[in-house]
Amino acid sequence: MSATATATAVRTAPPDRGRPRPGAVLALMSSCVILTIALVAAVNLAIPKLVASSLHPTSTQLLWIVDAYVIVFACLLIPAGALGDRRGRKGTLLTGLALFAGGCLVSALAPDAAVLIGGRALTGAGAALIMPATLSLAIQSAPPERRPHTIAVWTAATGAAGMVGNFGGGLALQYLPWQGLFWAMAPLALVLLALTARFAPRGERHPAHPDLPGTALLVLGFVALLYGVIEGPERGWTSAGVLGALGAAAVVLTGFVVHALRAAHPLIDPRVFAIPRLRAGTLGVTLSFFGLFALFFVNAQYLQYAKGYSPALTGLAIGPLAIGMLAVSGRSVALAGRFGARRVIAVGLGILAAGLALLTFTDAGTPYPLYALVLLVMAVGMGLSLPTLSVAIMGALPPSRAGLGSGLGSASREVGSALGVAVMGTVLTGRFTDRLPPSLAEHASSPGQALTAARHLGPAAHTRAVTAFTDAMSVGFGVIAAVVAVLSAVVVIWFRDGER
Repeated sequence: MSATATATAVRTAPPDRGRPRPGAVLALMSSCVILTIALVAAVNLAIPKLVASSLHPTSTQLLWIVDAYVIVFACLLIPAGALGDRRGRKGTLLTGLALFAGGCLVSALAPDAAVLIGGRALTGAGAALIMPATLSLAIQSAPPERRPHTIAVWTAATGAAGMVGNFGGGLALQYLPWQGLFWAMAPLALVLLALTARFAPRGERHPAHPDLPGTALLVLGFVALLYGVIEGPERGWTSAGVLGALGAAAVVLTGFVVHALRAAHPLIDPRVFAIPRLRAGTLGVTLSFFGLFALFFVNAQYLQYAKGYSPALTGLAIGPLAIGMLAVSGRSVALAGRFGARRVIAVGLGILAAGLALLTFTDAGTPYPLYALVLLVMAVGMGLSLPTLSVAIMGALPPSRAGLGSGLGSASREVGSALGVAVMGTVLTGRFTDRLPPSLAEHASSPGQALTAARHLGPAAHTRAVTAFTDAMSVGFGVIAAVVAVLSAVVVIWFRDGER
């Protein structure tokens, strides 16, 4: 069965005729998605200003500031999807938008890094409630024959949102301190809340059971895993804290699987991954966002520190990714119907891995047109693979579990994003510290602080620091590209055209 036919088989209740046209609902739901993901990307542009602020965050605190939002977002997505199925998707979406706005206000008012991390986590909880409800409501509003298109547009919005966050965040940070980013996001969330309350249809309700032990195990396991990855460079990979965290992650996540296999109503039944297309789809989406957000984490620092770009120009410079994603994503499902979903996915993930590998050759002297061309290559790869992978996830589950399907797809995105930031940040910090000249080592609590200090020490010191940074960035991209290439082969092996 083709990807188009598979997604067409998804059945939910007929659209509510008393509500606006499906296209209007899809536009509103896509706007909510863009808001949540844009903040993931935009915060990376604030790193230079955060480094220079009175918060004085360390390298590991910077990673937690970026990843706290994404960790909570990822871990609560699946229970949030189940909550929407049980309590109503519109109410869940409204609650999420309110929490999102509140978290942004806490972040904007944060007096220190710890409060900022807490505010980011609260915002992530709101985002988790928003994301699965938007896809479920958009699908519910669309006629059956338009549901593959609806999924493709929604998926394109998740990809384009990163670019929107880069451009909008760069514009805000050009004229405002880092707090301005969060001051701008809060009213946008409140506007979307009002529009959703007025125009969104009432979501269907299906039987769903909360799995609080499973949710707790999943959150603790992922937090422990990322703690080990993020804290490794600073505390040492053989330190008791890091080894303990990684060991605890293995034990807790194993406990999650055991619990899920035994529970009457688990958060997610691991046996669902016996469905080849679902298994391949979730891994493929995770890999795509692993590569994309590794790029987002380092892109802003590279363009501002190594190339001397302003925040606004840095946000604009990511434009080729948006152009490529929008140009290709709308054709992905049709191409999958013509040539086979497996072939389209294989080509897309292969192009993405090639683009990441090309970024290993980037340094301070790389002309922007060449850099932009590589970004365009990556965008084409993601635009080909992501919509087809998302259709596969949604089409593999019955209509009554649409919330779970969208939650799984969204969780895959955020897990990939969190891991991409953590791995790239870890490699970048470790390699940068090793390559930094001894005269600058005392300023190396984070790469940003060292680069800022080097600028004041003279051109020679700045050149050495930038060289160390771009070398570390290249090594990071090499690691990311290798992971994407190897696991993409697994995705293609698992994916079978004609199977559910």
